[in-house]
Amino acid sequence: MLRSSARFIRGPTRRPSCADDWGDRLVPDAVREAWREGARAHIAKTRPGWTPEVDVLDLALRANAAYADIIVRSRYVEDALEAALRGGIDQYVIVGAGFDSFLCRHPAWAEGVTVIEVDHPATQRFKRERLAACGVVVPSGGHFVETDLSSETLDAALTRSPFRRNRPAFFAWIGVTMYLPREANLATLRAIATSTSAGADVVFSYVDEVAFAPGAASDADFKRLRAEVAAAGEALVSGFDPAGLRDVLSGVGLALIEDLTGAEALARYDPAGRNGLRSSPVAHLAHARTLE
Repeated sequence: MLRSSARFIRGPTRRPSCADDWGDRLVPDAVREAWREGARAHIAKTRPGWTPEVDVLDLALRANAAYADIIVRSRYVEDALEAALRGGIDQYVIVGAGFDSFLCRHPAWAEGVTVIEVDHPATQRFKRERLAACGVVVPSGGHFVETDLSSETLDAALTRSPFRRNRPAFFAWIGVTMYLPREANLATLRAIATSTSAGADVVFSYVDEVAFAPGAASDADFKRLRAEVAAAGEALVSGFDPAGLRDVLSGVGLALIEDLTGAEALARYDPAGRNGLRSSPVAHLAHARTLE
C-alpha cells in the first residue's frame, strides 16, 4: 500500500479529524483502479448480488485493518506539529515520508516552516513525478532527501539539506517502526535525539511487541494486517513494550511526553464513534522530546 495521508473522517466538532483529498490524487489512476477492481472482485466473491451504495474503494479502505490508525495518526502528528511551530520550532522533518501530502496542503499556520522529507530514492522520485503530474508546485521551503536508512544514518542524510542542527525541529516518523528491526529503530531514534538541539519533538507510531511474541493471541485485525502486508511483499517485524518505552527513550536521549493506544487516540478525535471505526489494540502513538 502506498503510504499517503488518510482520506477523511468527521470529528466531534465541525473541523474534520482528517481531510485530505491529496491522498487520492497523488496515487496514479491505474493503481487506484486496480485497487477498485480488486475490491469489486472480493465483494462479488463474498457477497454475491450485493450492490454497495458507495464507492467500493471506500469500502475496501475501511476494511483495511490499519485504516483508522492511519487517519488518526495523521491528525495527531499535525496537532503536535502546530503546537510546536507556535512554540517557535521552524523545521519539520518527515522520516519515511512516503506519499504524505503536507507539502500540497501546507496550512496557514505552517507558513515559513522548512519541510524536509526523507525517504528511499525510488519512493522520492516516484512521488516527485506524481507531484509534477498533479501540477503541484513545491513550496520554496520544501526539500527532498533521498536515502536508504539501512545503509546511511539519518544524521548523514540531513547534511544534504538545509537542516540546521543548532535549531530544534519537529520529526514525524509514522508507519515505519514496525517494518524495521529493533536495532534500526533505536538507531533512528538516537539519531533524531542527537541531530538537533534540546526541545525538539518527535512523534512516531509503533506496535506493542506482545503482538510479535511466538504464539501470541494478538487481535484479529493485526493478524489480518500482517497477512495483507506479507502479500504485498513486506513484513511487520518488531515493536516496543509500552511499559518500558519511557526507559528505552531515555536511553537514546528522549523524554516520553505521551503514549496513546490506537483506541485512545481514536476516542480523542471521534469520541462518539460517528465514523464506525475501530483501532487495533496493539497500535500506539508516542510523542517524545529531546532531553535538556
